[in-house]
Amino acid sequence: MTEPRRLPFVSQRLSLNAWGWGDDGAPPLVLLHGVRDHARSWDRIAAAFPDRRVIAPDLRGHGDSAWSGFYPSESYLLDLAQMIETFGLAPFDLIGHSLGGNIGLRYAALFPAQIRRVVAIEGLSHAPSMVVKQRPVEERLRDWIARAAETKPPRRYASLEEAAARLASEHPRLDAAFAAHLTAQGVRANGDGTVSFKFDPALRLFPPVEMTPQEAQRLWSLVEAPALLIYGAQSWASNPIQDGRARHFRNAEVLTLEDAGHWAHHDRREAFVEAAQRFFTAP
Repeated sequence: MTEPRRLPFVSQRLSLNAWGWGDDGAPPLVLLHGVRDHARSWDRIAAAFPDRRVIAPDLRGHGDSAWSGFYPSESYLLDLAQMIETFGLAPFDLIGHSLGGNIGLRYAALFPAQIRRVVAIEGLSHAPSMVVKQRPVEERLRDWIARAAETKPPRRYASLEEAAARLASEHPRLDAAFAAHLTAQGVRANGDGTVSFKFDPALRLFPPVEMTPQEAQRLWSLVEAPALLIYGAQSWASNPIQDGRARHFRNAEVLTLEDAGHWAHHDRREAFVEAAQRFFTAP
């Protein structure tokens, strides 16, 4: 795999990091990873688009980007907007996984002239059946404050191999070589010889106040760019055609990949790349 170049940028006074592949004059393609992941997880996907200028940021709190300790979705949107402006990427195509797909679709709703097409891999957040009635806001805020104050430091692993085994146990469809690559790029060394994953442990704690389902649906309805919504047949996520979420989009295609879970782009990489390339080159 071709080694990417570092592309530092700043958002809200945070030092953030992105990785870049390809010719700066080529059509831009932005790749957004999911929660507790990192930008180098896109290495194999980026290699499949040699004719594109590919940019993949480490989202705040992830990879080699700074931690902020609190991660509402609006902060990621701001960081994406700052990156697009800093590197002059608009108009661009986008692929986002999970959290990254969520961010990408919301950005497409807010700035429709800047995005050509968007691929969201399980990027619509929770299915309607998983959205439970919210507790009173004061309870959520008190609970968040208590849990945030008790956030534990990053877990330490005795070796890269131990960390890779942990990653592979959470994503059993990953081949061993790629699990090792994800781990090598996703950990940092500690002074005692152990390693820890780079993401901020505070990411395990969801913000106490978030966008309502109705507000999210409103944003989906504003997406003018064609959207390809990809789901793994063996994922915990529900199909947006079956649960009704796809109807909020003006122009969305839903594709289910068999023998794939939540990381459908890794589980069925060749099928995913073929679908994305077809989608981006469609008239």
